[in-house]
Amino acid sequence: MNTIREKMPSLPSDEAAEAFVANADLTQYDLSDFKPIHFEIEPKSAALNMRLPASLLAALKAKAKAHGIPYTRYVRMLLETDVARPR
Repeated sequence: MNTIREKMPSLPSDEAAEAFVANADLTQYDLSDFKPIHFEIEPKSAALNMRLPASLLAALKAKAKAHGIPYTRYVRMLLETDVARPR
């Protein structure tokens, strides 16, 4: 069945998103561009301070910007991914 689905509307706030999801039939919408996200639930109770070459830090910041996230979150995501990988 080839049905054209509606684009998701722009939702300006969490409240608007909650109201939309509570009342909308999501099967009418094209969700193909959605990507899984990782929620940061565990509290951050430790800090890491490290020195890096300026070029590496610039590259990390550029990659983080391309992903639309702060570079510290991007570095934490890289660490979490590596640590979770089976050996």
